[in-house]
Amino acid sequence: MCFLISFLPATFWTIIGYFILFTSTRAEGTIRTFGQLLAIWVFVIVGFILLAGAYISFSGLCSIDAAMACLK
Repeated sequence: MCFLISFLPATFWTIIGYFILFTSTRAEGTIRTFGQLLAIWVFVIVGFILLAGAYISFSGLCSIDAAMACLK
């Protein structure tokens, strides 16, 4: 369940990354390079968010699963 919930911030940061990448293509010089590097870092962060969500879900550390079990 935590893996599915990790898609929400990952989607948000992916949109931000594409926006940064799109705006950096319209710039010139060092701003363009900085924008591309910043977009790469944002995409790396997205990967870490998804990996963390997968780790939490598959290791059994997800507290949402415990809360859902109490509802049954």
